Amino acid sequence: MLRKIRLPITGMHCVNCASGVEKAVSALEGVHGARVNLALENLDAEVDPERTSLTELVDAVKKAGFQVPEARLRIPVTGMHCVNCAGGVEKALSAVSGVLDAKVNLAGEEAHVVYLPGETGPSELAGAVRKAGFTPVMEEGGGEALEDVEKAAREAEVAEQKKKFLVGAAFTLPLFILSMGRDFDLMGAWSHGVWVNYLLWFLATPVMFYTGLDYFKGGWQSLKNKSANMDVLVSMGTSVAYGYSVCIVLFFPDGGHVYFETAAVIITLIKLGKLLEAGTRGKSGEAIRKLMDLSPKMTIRIEEGLEVEVPVSGIRKGDRIVLRPGSTVPVDGVVEEGRSAVDESMLTGESIPVDKKPGDAVTGGTMNHGGRLIMLAERVGSETVLAGIIRMVRDAQGSRTRVQALADRVAGVFVPVVVAVALLTFAIWWLAAGDGLEGMVRLVAVLVIACPCALGLATPTAVMAGTGRAAERGILFKNGMALEDAAEVDTVVFDKTGTLTFGRPELTDVLSLDAGLSEKELLALGAAAERGSEHPVGRAVLRAAENQGLFLPTTEDFSSVGGAGVRAFVDGHAILIGRPDWVAEEGVDTASGEGAILKLRREGKTVLALGMGGRLAGLFAVADTLRPEAVDVVSRLKSMGMRTVLMTGDTPESAAAAASACGVDEVFSEVRPEGKSLTVQELQKSGRRVAMVGDGINDAPALAAADLGIAMGSGTDVAMESGGVVLAGGRLSQVPMVFRMGRVSLRVIRQNLFWAFCYNVLLIPVAAGVLASFVFLPAMLRHLDPMAAALAMALSSLTVVNNSLRLYRSRRLFRE
Repeated sequence: MLRKIRLPITGMHCVNCASGVEKAVSALEGVHGARVNLALENLDAEVDPERTSLTELVDAVKKAGFQVPEARLRIPVTGMHCVNCAGGVEKALSAVSGVLDAKVNLAGEEAHVVYLPGETGPSELAGAVRKAGFTPVMEEGGGEALEDVEKAAREAEVAEQKKKFLVGAAFTLPLFILSMGRDFDLMGAWSHGVWVNYLLWFLATPVMFYTGLDYFKGGWQSLKNKSANMDVLVSMGTSVAYGYSVCIVLFFPDGGHVYFETAAVIITLIKLGKLLEAGTRGKSGEAIRKLMDLSPKMTIRIEEGLEVEVPVSGIRKGDRIVLRPGSTVPVDGVVEEGRSAVDESMLTGESIPVDKKPGDAVTGGTMNHGGRLIMLAERVGSETVLAGIIRMVRDAQGSRTRVQALADRVAGVFVPVVVAVALLTFAIWWLAAGDGLEGMVRLVAVLVIACPCALGLATPTAVMAGTGRAAERGILFKNGMALEDAAEVDTVVFDKTGTLTFGRPELTDVLSLDAGLSEKELLALGAAAERGSEHPVGRAVLRAAENQGLFLPTTEDFSSVGGAGVRAFVDGHAILIGRPDWVAEEGVDTASGEGAILKLRREGKTVLALGMGGRLAGLFAVADTLRPEAVDVVSRLKSMGMRTVLMTGDTPESAAAAASACGVDEVFSEVRPEGKSLTVQELQKSGRRVAMVGDGINDAPALAAADLGIAMGSGTDVAMESGGVVLAGGRLSQVPMVFRMGRVSLRVIRQNLFWAFCYNVLLIPVAAGVLASFVFLPAMLRHLDPMAAALAMALSSLTVVNNSLRLYRSRRLFRE
């Protein structure tokens, strides 16, 4: 059956654009009658959904060079217990018409949805989550912030679960004591009376149908959605134990053992484990909460000359805001009045406060120290740098790694396989061993111990903890795969200008060749001559003189010769300053300086000659100086077993000098911007896993071509499109941390997956009774009680989550 679809399209300017879209869409197999309305900027098409998906339709438009407006929505979801729950939510959201992509992060308990605004919206998406059996947390109509609503919902859920656990524990404890006391003959003959079974039944029932109600509802909803999750296993296992016991009480009152305590203890222990897990798992998202807490709730705005305290949510572009000493900058803007130092460490990781004066930019979330400032708001709400960082960290924590994709596929078929194994276990014990009762106990143990929770939490908790900890230090991973790629890199390529160097020329040498001129006098003459120049090299000479506080003589008749140098009369002297060959062409004898010129050029420096009165008075050398940490960074990367490469458009001499100074292994010089990506690809063809470190703008193609692009931001450039990692602090010293973070995170992920897989692979057979005949083993291993299975299952998830949190707690990992 064909379905009519209307897509809004942006970027079309003429009939040829419209024709191009129609042609691209019509080429899809399941599309019939595609028509583009250029005036309305939309596409109408009849599509066979069995042959062409909405995502394929949108991709065809994008490949034609146009855009389809998309909306993104984050939906906090409560009630998910395992990876299969997350899979059910993801499946429900993906089935909504208009959804292009849906990803669910179990560890963060949230869904990330990309959808077409005209096809669906938040209410439809929330409805899909509810239909799947879970609770979406949406922003209230009263304007309460989503974060506050989410926090309240999480707290309410934890409080409800805690109440259910306490009720369960209140009934389970006497039930367990009575059952165990009777089984071990510790309570006398009265405990074996028929009426005691009715008491046990009474104590177990509230635990089953109040404390454990969530598992039955969740299991039923999962089966309705044609999937199977942890709730199915728990509800099946406890139902078997409880149902068997009820049958004994009703139909065989004078004989037969009851297992009410087994059902009750399983539910209570699992509820306790989930409570502990929720508290521990919540710590993995602590970085997000810390970032959100950076923004103050209230600030001071100047209204008609008065200072009025107002909510930050009410600040608009153009508002004038007062920043008192110790106050937090509420939004992004520029300083209008005052001078102070601002601590930007919470965004960039740089611990030294930055001096601010009128005209300087200030960023929301940073802390004002010392002086009083008045700022003008320029970016507010979702446009601020802080909001961009939070968005980026959320996206990273909600993304999947390649390893996780494998684990999710395994978990997707895990529950049905476990149910089959449990039934087979029962059949073998009943038919082969002739012990149906033991078979039932083994069936319950297998169902309970095989929960895939640990498998589902193994990767996302590590990604959340790792990316969150990195974000606190100004290292922003855009997704989980960037974290994984960082672990596999073996070659690091640095762009030279602005990455290994400061990105602006500085005066490095002043050499006087005139006995009557000191170096300071020579510098004053050269700076005075360059005073009218706009060339970066000339500005470097002028800046050096100003920094030394030199008095500059008067300059007359200034003229610039493009690409060569400048002429001027300084203090009555005719001065030429520029390229040595140009100065020589103008009649100045440069022979006395040829040796020094050659030496300076071999060091990769730009040489300026100063001629005065027909003679060579001196030389200046200018270079883009290395960052002081460059040598240490390269050394640390080498100690990690990485090969380092320098890539630059500079001359071979300049490139070689920089490479020699910082110790890189390989140099590519005279590489044009468009050739940088080709160089990266050549390295990849030789079998290397390449990371490219650049400024994120000029190096965008190379960053995109690399296995991992690392863009060095300035603190406000966190939204850079290029690169899988952004260094918000722009500090070169953060580069080794990126790879250390990736390696340690991947190691923790592998540890988690190893534990989760081994736990199930080893304990499911034990629960099934394969060790029953090994009499030399402890009784607990030969006969794994379902209650012990419930405890082991709860501990498995806690082990995985706590192992992931090592990433967040580690100080050694981020030591520079």
